[in-house]
Amino acid sequence: MFDRMMQKELEKAAKTFPIVTVLGPRQSGKTTLVRQTFPDKAYINLESIHIRELAASDPVSFLEQYPEGAILDEIQEVPELLSYIQVRVDDSKRKGEFILTGSHQIELNAYISQSLAGRVMILHLLPLSLAELTMAGIEKSVDAILYEGCYPRVHSDGLNPTKTYASYVRTYIERDIRMILQVHNLDLFQKFLILAASRVGQIFNKDSLAGEVGVSSKTIGHWLSILEACYIVYRLPPYFENFGKRAVKSPKIYFCDVGLVSYLLGIETVEQMARDPLRGHLFENLVVNELMKARFNEGLDPRLYFYQITGRSEIDLIYQRGHELIPIEVKSSRTFNPSFISNMKSFIKLVPGRCVNPHLIYSGDEEMMIGDVQLLNYRHTAKIILG
Repeated sequence: MFDRMMQKELEKAAKTFPIVTVLGPRQSGKTTLVRQTFPDKAYINLESIHIRELAASDPVSFLEQYPEGAILDEIQEVPELLSYIQVRVDDSKRKGEFILTGSHQIELNAYISQSLAGRVMILHLLPLSLAELTMAGIEKSVDAILYEGCYPRVHSDGLNPTKTYASYVRTYIERDIRMILQVHNLDLFQKFLILAASRVGQIFNKDSLAGEVGVSSKTIGHWLSILEACYIVYRLPPYFENFGKRAVKSPKIYFCDVGLVSYLLGIETVEQMARDPLRGHLFENLVVNELMKARFNEGLDPRLYFYQITGRSEIDLIYQRGHELIPIEVKSSRTFNPSFISNMKSFIKLVPGRCVNPHLIYSGDEEMMIGDVQLLNYRHTAKIILG
């Protein structure tokens, strides 16, 4: 069992809100986290067909079985329960009465905004962070992490990553997509998923991808939204000020777990990872995920961006902290090269007085100041957020 960084924030939220909802990918550890945090609460798994039918057929009687509240796992299976939960918590006025988990943002966001506005704290739990792996005594090479990913069971049960992610795609992704899209032939969608993986860490061009898949760009946009809703991918927005027309305004695409995207790219061993042409992009995905997890574990929005001028310089990441901007460059190399921070220097000049604590994250072990730039090993990425 892994200790999760989010546990303190989850406990705090339950003392402030009557309902706390933990959203995230399937198998990311949501159920384990909430049950570990609230061991005395009744637990109901709404993926059980029998329980789901009872909850849907008579919601009032179903909830009356749990006078002290409960953990309702995978609440998107019976979203109509949320309206009845709202009435219940309004009457009882107790904090932390219901703890919900969910894996689909589309249904839940709509129901929550209609029924639970002002009554619920929403937290997002991604797979394990590098710090959580380290706390569990798991220390692996960067290539092993990129190949294996960060899903808890891969590490706790010593599962084969390739077989595990193949099963994950068939068991969860395809089932969820089939339910949301209500289609039976997923061939084109599977092609889209693999092509999206080949664009990890790159500017997302719907028109280009539409041509390769053989569907409209509107369909590509819809499918991407579905992947986001199921916590498979997310879009990193560009940082934008009045920099001129050449600043890129399209997002980059990243996956919520590097092990999954490695599987989709056909990488089946650590040795293959070491020489894969997209290794640098996967390393960047790992670093972005670490920053996302650090913010989510604090119950905060990411506030992460990138900056790029068309055909020219790029800043891999910009972390916005109020008025301040923390520029971050990411390199998979183990050796520092002065060229790594040249783009960063240009960006700092572009926004004078706003950039603080610039960082270069790489896979080398030495951590030091290079002028005004902090050189940081990727395992310590979260320090940028947590201090």
